[in-house]
Amino acid sequence: MKKALLLLVASAVGFALIAAHLSRAADEGKVYPLRWVYVSTGLETDQELDRVEGITQVASEHGLNGMLLSAGFDALDLKDANYLRRLQHLKQTCDTRGIEIVPMGFSVGYGGGILSHDNNLAAALPVKGALFIVSEREARFQPDPPVKIENGDFEKQLQGFTPRNGHITLDEAQHHSGRASLRIDNIPSGDDEAAVSQPLSVHPYRSYRFHFWVKTEGLAPGTLLEGHAVAADGRDLAYLERRLPPTGDWKEYFGSFNSWYADRVNLSVGAGSGKTGTVWMDDLEVEEVGLMNVVRREGTPVEVRNEKTGAVYKEGRDYATILDPHLDFKWNHEGPVIGLLPGSRIHRGDRLRVDYFHGTTIYSDQVPVDISEEKVYQIWQRQVPLVEKYLAPKKYFLSMDEVRVGGFCDACIRRKMGMSEMLGDCLSRQCRMIRAANPTAEIFVWSDMFDPNHNAREKYYLINGSFAETWKFMPKDLVIACWYFEKRDLSLGFFSKLGYKTLAGAYYDGDDLENIKGWLASLDQTPGATGIMYTTWENKYKLLPAFGDLVSKR
Repeated sequence: MKKALLLLVASAVGFALIAAHLSRAADEGKVYPLRWVYVSTGLETDQELDRVEGITQVASEHGLNGMLLSAGFDALDLKDANYLRRLQHLKQTCDTRGIEIVPMGFSVGYGGGILSHDNNLAAALPVKGALFIVSEREARFQPDPPVKIENGDFEKQLQGFTPRNGHITLDEAQHHSGRASLRIDNIPSGDDEAAVSQPLSVHPYRSYRFHFWVKTEGLAPGTLLEGHAVAADGRDLAYLERRLPPTGDWKEYFGSFNSWYADRVNLSVGAGSGKTGTVWMDDLEVEEVGLMNVVRREGTPVEVRNEKTGAVYKEGRDYATILDPHLDFKWNHEGPVIGLLPGSRIHRGDRLRVDYFHGTTIYSDQVPVDISEEKVYQIWQRQVPLVEKYLAPKKYFLSMDEVRVGGFCDACIRRKMGMSEMLGDCLSRQCRMIRAANPTAEIFVWSDMFDPNHNAREKYYLINGSFAETWKFMPKDLVIACWYFEKRDLSLGFFSKLGYKTLAGAYYDGDDLENIKGWLASLDQTPGATGIMYTTWENKYKLLPAFGDLVSKR
């Protein structure tokens, strides 16, 4: 009996020791081979080079070994000698400190690098049958039918509007014009916004802009002005988002939407991501616009025809080349007129119907590029040997995230492919370009557009088609960088089961390490997990030392 009891006690002690060891191992965790910091820079000045090299010093001193560098690599062929000198200096510094530079480029969703070569490579939305009326030597746009918002000057209380969230009232002490303005207090701090909305009848496949005046006082940092135009099926067609000054005098803001298939939208304007302070709004207007931000390339043709006879006129014979000289994908300028040429078959009083394509801005500054335009790939092709020359990287990172406009232009339609397949084809072409120059390169890509738990889905932003099942068209030898914290277990597990290695993009501008600890716990349970990255979009590096210590000394 005593012997059996001693064996039982010994077994219990043994199990306890094993459990304690496993607990310590879990607490200590794995030190992953890839420990990176994300840095975005234009390397415009020597002072900026000093800032970036300072980040690499901190990273090196705290156990990190890589820097994901976003530095305009989609336009490396446009950089001047000073930029290239700074890039080479940064490379030398990183080599000395044991920090591997991983260049990030090949961006579709954020197309600034490609568009710096040619703004006409922007992904575009279709307009059908915009009305232009001919005067003496030109044709000017005419809204058809005109759209007018009710009580946009807020002189009739909230008549015509439905308020949502916050504390929304009329204020007769503050106004841009007239006698009153809309006042918003108690702005929500989460994803909700305090807003007013109004239903509008619109014409399908037309371009609209809305604009209004805003004044602020005592706002929390990061408070956002927002504008949306939601179709009957719940799809948002407008994406206005601007960071508001904590306190600022009256300023006019512009938003836009293409009506696409909708004949009715619910337009809303308001403020979110706040908590304190007050926003005033006044003089809200909505109008159809014509040829504003018109995009010209082979895949985005313009057609000008006679409304009565259906005759199609020829550019360069009947009318001058149509261009928007202010093409910037913002909406605070006017669209061009159509100039008539000598001997034109277009006559005074004619009513013209014009089909065209226009680009736009998502949120504050995002302009996607067209994945079916061959010139885009030619530009990327030119960058690869330059990246090899100046960095000779062992790894590349494809910035294929948040692709929010696409699938409408003739170039896309002619391919007779779904958007998922087109996106996968784009990714595959990018990989082939890199491997042609560097056969052993390890290639990484953001996860979101290929993740069914994230953006690989139906009805995604202004996409004509579906991004469902995009992962079926991905190359098999990529490393997937997951960045959606709330879905991290689902995302990491999904790609791991498909046989992909994974990397965690952690932190996202918080003020503590809880995000990072959560990622580490998830990585520890994921076969094929290779690393973690300190990721900040706001250049907040105060937690970098603690991050480095945490991930390198577990």
